[in-house]
Amino acid sequence: MSNDDNPALRQPGFTDEPKIFNHITAIIENRKSRAAAHANCEVTLMYWEIGKYISSVILEGDRGEYGKQIVVTLAQQLQVKYGSSFDYTNIHRMVQFAKRFPDIEIVVPLAQQLSWSHFIALLPLKSNEAFIYYAQEAISRRLGKRELRKQIARKAFERKEIANAELTKQAVVPFNLFKDPYLLDVLGLKDNFLEADLEKAILVEMEKFILEFGHGFSFVERQKRMTMDGDDFRLDLLFYHRDLKRLVAVELKLGKFKPYYKGQMEFYLRWLNKYERREGENAPIGLILCTEASRDQIELMEMDKVGIAVAEYWTALPPKVEFERKIKEIYAEAQERLERRKSLPDGDGTPRQIDYFLESDKDDEDE
Repeated sequence: MSNDDNPALRQPGFTDEPKIFNHITAIIENRKSRAAAHANCEVTLMYWEIGKYISSVILEGDRGEYGKQIVVTLAQQLQVKYGSSFDYTNIHRMVQFAKRFPDIEIVVPLAQQLSWSHFIALLPLKSNEAFIYYAQEAISRRLGKRELRKQIARKAFERKEIANAELTKQAVVPFNLFKDPYLLDVLGLKDNFLEADLEKAILVEMEKFILEFGHGFSFVERQKRMTMDGDDFRLDLLFYHRDLKRLVAVELKLGKFKPYYKGQMEFYLRWLNKYERREGENAPIGLILCTEASRDQIELMEMDKVGIAVAEYWTALPPKVEFERKIKEIYAEAQERLERRKSLPDGDGTPRQIDYFLESDKDDEDE
């Protein structure tokens, strides 16, 4: 029987050859992708198993120095047989990896979604909390190793924790939502810009801004008009957070934070709650972005209790050493305020003591 005589092949879907081709290529690409992911997972688990064995059998106890010499010889032998993936540097990483996560049950779900190159970027982090944060960011945002390294270099985790340190137990603002400061060097702003220039730059580079702003945000509107008693008011930027199911109002300010900004944002949030909040959504929250945050004033005003966060934004990134120094300085100041809060009669022990600052490491070691 020819194809023309086969009733099944005369159905509408079978007469569209491009559609047939596209469907089959989609199957192939999907399976290839899954096969590659499975292969990556097996490679990572293999490295973990090697690291675990070397750590527990060769380097354990008082065999440390002697064991290191064995590892050097072992690496040379493995390189001859299996290539550069088993050089001493990479074997050392395997040992680090196994020591960081001695439980295979923790490693398996991460290995199913991240490549070994991702783990190489993550290993220099000192704390497991930072490690897990960046791993989850890489998974949820599908970050490649270069973008992941960029997030680590830009201290995304540290800046999130600084923002968290400003929140109390009574905070309406959710934890892990904002950062402080925000790095808006991606907008390419020149000196002496105006608020309108900042807003326009964000709109032009919205994708980059969202990447810095955080996962789950989607842009709704600029210059949101709010009318009451015949007067018009305008909110700079309005976003929606899909996971939190709530509107997020953003005000852009030049210069230092001023206390009256609180009243302005409270008005916007009340208006949005009354006229824009939909069924099933949570109450709106607000973020005020300033050139200088005045954190002691913000703490005194307890703005987090009414759903308002304040953060600095930097439109130019300092040199690496200065940048790291400034971030550590800001964090230390936040810790001091936390300690003062805890010493009060109703002290708030919400924030956590974290030692997560990065060790120095060589760039692009795996390339």
